[in-house]
Amino acid sequence: MMDFFNDYRRLYLSALGLFLLLTTLVAIMPAISNQNNNNPLPTEKALSDAAMAGKALYVANGCVACHTQQVRNLDMDKVWGKRPSIAADYADEQRTDLWRNTATLMGTERTGPDLTDVGNRQPSAEWNLLHLYQPRAVVAESIMPAYPWLFEEKVELEEGDVEIPVPDAFRKGVKSKIVATEDALNLVAYLQSLKQAELPSAIPAPEFLYKREENTKTAAAGEDMGLDGVSLYAANCQSCHQANGEGLKGAFPPLKGSTIVLDDDPEILIDVVMNGYDARPEYGSMPAIGTNMKLSAAEVAAIINHERTSWGNNARKVSEEEVQKIMDLLKQTAKK
Repeated sequence: MMDFFNDYRRLYLSALGLFLLLTTLVAIMPAISNQNNNNPLPTEKALSDAAMAGKALYVANGCVACHTQQVRNLDMDKVWGKRPSIAADYADEQRTDLWRNTATLMGTERTGPDLTDVGNRQPSAEWNLLHLYQPRAVVAESIMPAYPWLFEEKVELEEGDVEIPVPDAFRKGVKSKIVATEDALNLVAYLQSLKQAELPSAIPAPEFLYKREENTKTAAAGEDMGLDGVSLYAANCQSCHQANGEGLKGAFPPLKGSTIVLDDDPEILIDVVMNGYDARPEYGSMPAIGTNMKLSAAEVAAIINHERTSWGNNARKVSEEEVQKIMDLLKQTAKK
């Protein structure tokens, strides 16, 4: 035995052999098993060339340090995705190259929001570009750093330029045009590609655990089923239209004093919430937030009632039943 410990060659080779054996058993074989047993979901879409370039920028700029891409099976994670993440969500991820394995960017810290389904939650290119240029222009409390090097200033726009509608308060006296570089557009293309794939009907969706008690009251006319319209507005609308309902000049329209919001007939407002609206060139296009986030009639009622009775607005409240009828009518119209 002493001869073994005194012979450094045997000692080093034995340690190397044990290391290789454990690596094979603990890392390599489970990885091969995962690859063989977890195929990409059939609805998973491959990244475009622009999104692939954007993914590299996401890594290079350290976004993974503050953002996760994993929806845990906890009820508190419902805001980040339609279902908890599963292994198949990551089965189609490939190594960056031979030396770098940055395939899955699940992250370990959620300083900023999870981005698993951000392509559905916030698909607006205008919003994402402005958020990259100056996060506090759209979220006043944001602690995210700005990325101004992804943009350039120009006196005159050229063909193909994508101008960012930066509010005057964040221009620091600069009168030139703020234009997105190719890197900025690629990074946004990657963010827009982050969408949870739909599960095939044969695969049951995992459940969220530790669910909060659901309100089972029957709503009376004008009531919001106990839903918090302020919180729902903050989660789905505030990043563009702002907490004060005044929007951002040249970027997102105000809801304060809006004739659409105050209209006694809420059909147009509900249509905009569910199906989005393109108000360019005056404002950026609004995504179909209601449809993308699968908002219920009760949730839509709570949101628009908050909008219709806040910031000096004084329109009547609408009931869940009224909202549901209009939503059904919009679906029928879309099918024709």
